Parts: sequence; structure tokens; C-alpha cells
Amino acid sequence: MNKIILDNTIPVVLKENKNTPRHAMCFYFKIEEPEKKAGLYTILNRLFLQGTKKRSAAQLAQELDENAIDCYSEMKQDFLRFKLQCLNEDFEKGLEILADIIKNSTLEEFDKEVIKLKGEIQAELDDPKSKALDGFYKNIYKNHPYGHTYTKILEDIDELTKSDVECAYKNLLENSSKIISIAGDFEKDNLEEMLKKHFSDLKNNPDAQSKIPVPQLKENSVVKIVKNDASQAQIIQGWHVPTIYSKDYASIMVMNTMLGSSGLSSRLFLELRDKKGLAYVVRSSYEIYNKAALFNVYIATEPKNIKTCLEGFKVELDKIKNIPVTQEELENAKNNLIGKRQFFTETNLQQSSLMAFYEDKGLGANFEEKLIELVKQVSVQDIQRVANECIKDPFVLTILAPEEYLKEV
Repeated sequence: MNKIILDNTIPVVLKENKNTPRHAMCFYFKIEEPEKKAGLYTILNRLFLQGTKKRSAAQLAQELDENAIDCYSEMKQDFLRFKLQCLNEDFEKGLEILADIIKNSTLEEFDKEVIKLKGEIQAELDDPKSKALDGFYKNIYKNHPYGHTYTKILEDIDELTKSDVECAYKNLLENSSKIISIAGDFEKDNLEEMLKKHFSDLKNNPDAQSKIPVPQLKENSVVKIVKNDASQAQIIQGWHVPTIYSKDYASIMVMNTMLGSSGLSSRLFLELRDKKGLAYVVRSSYEIYNKAALFNVYIATEPKNIKTCLEGFKVELDKIKNIPVTQEELENAKNNLIGKRQFFTETNLQQSSLMAFYEDKGLGANFEEKLIELVKQVSVQDIQRVANECIKDPFVLTILAPEEYLKEV
């Protein structure tokens, strides 16, 4: 793994994988300015492949298709990410198109995209799980940009203007910190020249400081969402926990694997679905952002089982807090986690994505190797300690169900 710095100070992380037919690249823009109106960055992201000063949306689509170039953008809470993947011999063509999209997008389809987004959100919120998760995130990140969920976007979107989006676009181009990562079979000097040719005129601000505040959760909150036609109850309970910068990051990952993210072998699955037959779906997750992280547990069940499921959650969470896990279970969880991470870092695109992600976090593009070693070092005592530090008040509990079943909660 190598790192070069372009003349405009944009860092480029490189991983050479010989005899692979496709180059993969990520271009990261750090999000330092919080959205003033929910949906601002979502709309901006949707407009990037809708035409540039040189190409219409149709021309873009045709050119990408003719050259078998995969190019798209993703907006997350803390960053905007462009992904590019193509055959090695077409990489410079891909770079030229990506540079055009990044630097020259016209944002012409603003009104059309707003209408489309509203319709898609309304359709998505008809799904019970989506509606429950919306209520959960909106409350656990209350009055915070991380809590700009679908319903919050619907509240704000009619106040958004094309000028708002143009200002956000201009700010990203001129004032954000940027990162490039590439994995593939390339010649380093030639690659560097191509990057200079297409991206040296971009401004970079490596010293930009995030203005997104650290979210606060000060008290327990129970959110009840009425959906009388729901055949399943949706239950999510979550806590603010340390994020990726914490010394306990690896330990929390292993705890999450043990409790509910390892599928059929996880405690929640075995106890609440296999043994008690309570769950259609049950899992836990550990979700990290720059300024915060969440640990949460989720179950979909028959509405009549809400109380029993809440009791089941409590039993399993208390158990991991109070009873040391066995060394065998710990090793199984660590092996499961390491195996999954290796599976999700096999392709050039997966590797370039992860390299940029870690570089963005300031951890170094090769942090994945360090993380695997940290996972191996997690002890029985670490699991019990982080369980007690993470799973405690305050929390947010969100339940979606027909009204008659919510009265009993």
C-alpha cells in the first residue's frame, strides 16, 4: 500500500493488486457542514449523474454503458463518496468522466428529483420496518443532522431551493477535505500523471474542521408508532456507544457479533427465534459515524408478543453484562467476525472503499490489518466490561404496532 499527495494536497492511497482486470477508485468528500434543511445532501447526491456542462444525462448513461464503466455516488452522514470501476485499459476514460461529473454537474433536474424523492419516501414509509427505523433514528439523534430521516426530509424538502443545493455543491468543491483511493493493477507513475491531469485543479482543504456537533442523549425515550394494518410489531432499542476512535471499538464489534450480527449462531437468534419462536427477524447492529455510534437490537414479531420480546431482550442483555462468556463462544465470535471482514475485502472496489473510509477517519488506509489484530486480542473481560459500559440508560425504544397492542406497553 502506497500513498502519494497531489500538488493540490489531495492524498491518494494506492493498493497494487497484480493480474486483476479492473481498476476501482473511490473519491471522498468529507461533510463538514451540517445540513440546515433535511434532504439537502440527499438531493445533491441524486443530481450528480443527471447531466454536466459537457454531457446530458442520456449522454452520460450511454458513454458509461458503452465503455462498461460503473460510476455512481453515495451520500452518508459524514461523507459523499464517488465510486468508479472499469477495465484497466478504460481507466483514463473513466477518470475523465468522473472528473466531469464532480466538477461540472449542472443540477438541472432539481425540481424533478424533489418530486421523485418525495414519492419514493412516501412509498418507503408504507413499509413497517422502514417507518419504525425512521422513528428510532429521528429520536435517538433528535435535533441533530444524523436524525434527518425520511419524515424529517418530508417536513423540510418543500423549503429547499436549487440555490441551497448549488451552494452546498460549491462548498464541497471548494472547502471540503478530499481523499482518493485506488486498487488495481496499475503503473504508479502513469497513474499519478492521470490523476494530476484530471483532478489537480480541484481545491482541497485538509485542515477543514467538522461543524457537526456531537449528538446528546440525556434521557430514556419510548416512541410508539401506530400502524393498525401492521401484521408484525417492529421493536428497536438502542444506545449511544463509543465510535471507531475508541480503544473499545474491536470489543464492541465482537460483542455485537456474539449478540445478534452473526446470524444463526448469535444469542438473540438462538434464544428468541429458535428456542422461543418469537421472531420473524432478530438481530443487533453497531453503526458508526464520525461524531457518534449506536448499538441497537431489533426484532419483528407478532404484536401479541411485544412484552415477551422486551423481556427477552432484557434477559439476554443482562446475561452478557453479568455472566462472563465462555472462551469457546468468544473465539467463535472472533472467527466469525474476522471471516466476514475478509469476505468483504476481496474485490478491488471493496478494498478501495475501505481504504478511503479509514483514511477519512484519520486511522490510516491500512487500519483493517490493525483491526483484525485488535479483534484477536479481545478478552472475556473486555466483553463484559463494554457490555456494562454500553448497555445502560439512557436508551431509545421504538415500537410500531396496531394501537391496541401499544396500550399495554
